[in-house]
Parts: sequence; structure tokens; C-alpha cells
Amino acid sequence: MKLGELASRLGAELRGDAELEITGVKGIEDAGASEITFVANPKYAGLARKTSAAAVLVEPEFPEIAAATLRIKNPYHAFSRALALFYQPPSYPAGVHATAVIDPTAQIGEGAHIGAYVVIGPNVKLGPHATLLPHVVLYPGVKTGSHFFAHAHAVVREACELGDNVTLENGAIVGADGFGFSKNDQGHWQKIPQSGPVRIGDRVDIQANACVDRATVGATEIGDGSKIDNLVQVGHGSRIGNDTLVCAQTGLAGSSVVGNNVILAGQTGIAGHCSVGDGVILTAQSAVSHDVPPGKTISGSPGFDNRIWLRAVAVFQRLPELLKRLDRLEKRVAASTPADEPATEDKDKG
Repeated sequence: MKLGELASRLGAELRGDAELEITGVKGIEDAGASEITFVANPKYAGLARKTSAAAVLVEPEFPEIAAATLRIKNPYHAFSRALALFYQPPSYPAGVHATAVIDPTAQIGEGAHIGAYVVIGPNVKLGPHATLLPHVVLYPGVKTGSHFFAHAHAVVREACELGDNVTLENGAIVGADGFGFSKNDQGHWQKIPQSGPVRIGDRVDIQANACVDRATVGATEIGDGSKIDNLVQVGHGSRIGNDTLVCAQTGLAGSSVVGNNVILAGQTGIAGHCSVGDGVILTAQSAVSHDVPPGKTISGSPGFDNRIWLRAVAVFQRLPELLKRLDRLEKRVAASTPADEPATEDKDKG
């Protein structure tokens, strides 16, 4: 593809040779003379000046460099769009593999690809243009929208509902029993029935080996456009809003409520029955056991305001030095105070 055509398709301003032939997309340190790359983080701006790439996707005010530039407001998103123009994932033609097991009461939408050893239970309603790769299992009563895509070994449990354009990566489990147990009169843990389904909105991606548990009562809900990373645990009865990112190894205890456009960075945690407001950011490895109002950035465990946390961390690193200084100060004060002189507090009392 010519660079000029690529710029046109992305809606970018081209500064450079429109006739350059572009064959692919790579990172800024690896891109060659026929490939494009991007700069979205200022710390990589220096690499743009010495890259071997044919062209670089940058923001409109980016300084001039030797390579051609494609100037656009959101270069990272433009990079992903360019990547889609050059990379074509495998396609799966409509049809049902001979080893698939489909209950006669299931309703299969047009254009579905159903792979080897897929199991579709009673009263399932599979929307049009679904792709189910090998060993996917849909329990009884599952309902999906159009263009549902389930990679190998994904499982959707009974009565769960999924919207349009939902993707489950390998090993994702939607609707497993929540972790609910109560002690009986003999002091033994007894399982609480988990009667409520999981309801997932449109354009939701759930990555590999993530688990979204069903609810004890009511439903566990994931809003439109939200993305759940690998190895995430969403506890029973939790609610996640729209366009929220839940990054790897994050855990939400039961009945957590997370708002819209929230970012839960890697290895964060939310205690049960806590509410996290719209636009909140929990930085990596932070955890909250209290409600968080909208718009806050929280760090640490237990979590508190990020600005205060940054100052506290700076002080924490200096604690050994401060302890030495305090020790020296105490010794100087002790050395300068006569042994028979009463303390100031005693004088005042007298």
C-alpha cells in the first residue's frame, strides 16, 4: 500500500513521500524501510529521530524528523487501525464440525462456525455469525448476540446472557459458581446456591483464563465496551460499568460496584460491597476496602490518594537516613543536657 493511500484511509496529514510503498507495521525500534511505526509516549520521541521506519504516526504538533510523518490526534489508535489493514486473522467459514454436539432445542443463528468438540446445551440461543472454536461449551439457556467469538476451551454457564460482538479468549469462564458458603449448625461450610446469571453487554472482551462468577441472587453485570484482562476474578453479584478496563490479576470481591471509564491496573483489588466511582484509576497493586468517589486516582494498599501516596513513598525511601539523623540528634541533645538538670516539663510543673 502506498503511504499516501494509508494516510488517506487513516485520516492523517502526510508530511513526506506519498509514493513510498508500505508493507507492514512494527514497533519503533524494529521497523524497517517499508514499515510504519508510531510515537504516543513522549519518552520514545528521541527514538523517532533515528528510526529506520518509512513513516511514523505522531500527534499533529510533533517536531519534524527525517522520516515521513502521519500526523493525527490519536496516533496509538491510528496504529491499531493500520495494523488491522495489514494483519488478517484466520477466517472461519460457516459450518458445523462433525464432532460438535448440539442439543436439538438449541437455536443456531445464520453463518455460525461451530468447531470440533463444541457442546451446545438445551435452549441455547446463539446469535448470527458466531464463531465457536474447539471445545467451547455453552450450558443450557445461554443467549448470545451477533458476532459472538469464543476461542478454544471458553465456557459459558447456564442462563448467562451475552450482547453483540463479545469475545472470549482461551479458557475464559463466564458464570461459574460464586464463592458462597455458609456454616451450618455443625460448623461445616455449606455451599450457597448461586442462582443468578452473568449479563454481559456489547463489545466486551474477556481475556484468557479470566473468571466472571454468577450471582447468588440477581446478576453479575459487565457493561458495554468493558475489557477484562487475563487472570482477572470478578466476584459474584459484582457490577462493572461501561468502557472500563480491568487489567491482569485484578480481583473484585463479591458485590463490588465499579463505574464507567474506570481503570483497574494490574494486581489491584476491591473488597466486597465497595463502590468505585466513574473515572477512577487504581494504580498497579493498589487495593481499596472503602468506597471511592468519582475521578480519584488511588495508590497503595490500603489505597489512598495518589498524590499523597507519591509523597509518602518518597519519605519511606528516606526512612533509614532519617532514623540515623534522629539518632544523632538524640545523642547530641543527651550530651548537652546535665545529668542533674530536670527536664523542661518538670521545671514547668514546678
